[in-house]
Amino acid sequence: MRFKGKVAIVTGGSSGIGKETAKRLVAEGASVVLSGKDDAKLQSAAREIGGSASQVRFLAGDIAKPATGAALVERAEQEFGGLDILVSNAGVFKPKPFNEITEEEYDWFLDTILKGKFFLAQAAAKAMKKRGGGAIVHTGSMWALQAIGATPSSAYSAANAGVHALVHNLALELAADKIRVNAVAPAVVETPIYSTFLTAEQVPKVLPTFNAFHPLGRIGQPGDVAEAILFLASDQSAWITGTILPVDGGVMAGRN
Repeated sequence: MRFKGKVAIVTGGSSGIGKETAKRLVAEGASVVLSGKDDAKLQSAAREIGGSASQVRFLAGDIAKPATGAALVERAEQEFGGLDILVSNAGVFKPKPFNEITEEEYDWFLDTILKGKFFLAQAAAKAMKKRGGGAIVHTGSMWALQAIGATPSSAYSAANAGVHALVHNLALELAADKIRVNAVAPAVVETPIYSTFLTAEQVPKVLPTFNAFHPLGRIGQPGDVAEAILFLASDQSAWITGTILPVDGGVMAGRN
């Protein structure tokens, strides 16, 4: 039970990587506050995650707004007495050529991915300091480490590169408060995010075409990334901070 007595916030917690991470945190003893935009989806995720009735809470809101991050931290403190772990996982993804991206779309990527993580981490760090330390794990992206021609994603990649830079800076600034800050950088992972720009018929046809893109021969599953997140959130990584961990089936090592 690596997380017995710990309190965590998980954003993007109603599906995919976030839901799987929250499920595993609860199974290992943590109390969790889930965040997402859709109240009904959060309720469903909370039921699926299980655990005791006292272990899971949720709060719907737009993570791009600093007030939402502040409210999540306040909820964790009110319901569970403090905050030890932040899994800042919420994000958006939609491949689109650079010359076609509008200002509105650019703001959507930057606000959701970078601004949301920035101000939530700020609120979380203040709460963690009261507890004598903590762990922040951001979900970044392999696309911020390597451009992929098949999925043009300049604004998305720029936003996640900002997340990676934020990890390095916060690792230094928050080290004195015993708050560790790291990130995972996933490649193609089978989550509902692809359904935001592919039809229900397209998803099962398109995603398998990326299997060979990964040296290990398959796309990722939410559990692959969740386990990496849990490692970085746990005391098993007590001497690791400021790290961007690729969870990518070997893509950053090279391709055949």
